[in-house]
Amino acid sequence: MTGYGKAETIFRGRKLVCEIRSLNSKSMDLSVRLAAPLRAHELELRAIVNQRLERGKVDLVICEDSGMNDSDAGYTPVNWDVAKIYAEQYKTQFACDAIPDAVMAAILRFPDVLKIQEDHSDLSDEEWSSVQNLLNRSIDAFIAFRTQEGAALQAMFTQKLDGIAELLSQVEPFEKGRVAKIKERLEQNLSALSAQSAAEIDRNRLEQEMIYYLEKLDITEEKVRLTNHIKYFRETMDSEGSGVGKKLGFIAQEMGREINTLGSKSNQSEMQIIVVKMKDILEQIKEQVLNVL
Repeated sequence: MTGYGKAETIFRGRKLVCEIRSLNSKSMDLSVRLAAPLRAHELELRAIVNQRLERGKVDLVICEDSGMNDSDAGYTPVNWDVAKIYAEQYKTQFACDAIPDAVMAAILRFPDVLKIQEDHSDLSDEEWSSVQNLLNRSIDAFIAFRTQEGAALQAMFTQKLDGIAELLSQVEPFEKGRVAKIKERLEQNLSALSAQSAAEIDRNRLEQEMIYYLEKLDITEEKVRLTNHIKYFRETMDSEGSGVGKKLGFIAQEMGREINTLGSKSNQSEMQIIVVKMKDILEQIKEQVLNVL
């Protein structure tokens, strides 16, 4: 949901700049800062942004470019009316007809002399249309930025999912020998018992308990579910519409459940190392899912 868009236009002889920035947020959180002539139209401008952007912590700024050259703007940055008032006050105060150059230079540096008087008159239909066009062009650039970022995220997700799938395939060789090793270890422990204790063991009940124990360690279901979650994640990335990011977040949570279960059932150091690698990749996916709408 991060993004940036910028557009410019000439408004009443000055350069007007519109910038939109966005960070992650579960809902629409819009902050607006406008040039003085546009403040009366804040609600309309908010409505345009809310209609075109789904969610995010969005900052909208429409202001005049103070760094514009005088020749480009078509106006002088000196407010001569205010400067004349100061000059007349100086002449009256000191009873002189001329103003020294040093005094005039000081007057011209006064903040209210250099500050351009803002035009607060109502916007004409043509001006309002120009402002709307400026905002929409900025949003277009913003959406293009998001689209580019989304393509990069999809490529990253695909790479990470391939990594988890590859690690899952590495579990299979350890899984085949795992049951035999566990059964062999149990048999060794039984053989270490005394002859009297071994004679008292009910072999049929022992076999039943071993089968139950080994079934509890079986990870076939977890592997199937994790594979299905990976497939569903890929399909969801290719889908259109709102709420895709939230859905990907839910799928990532379910993938985490299956990976955690694999780890608790592994009972083997090699498999646990693989599970840790899966968790590391999944955390990277979860972090970036927050950037998806």
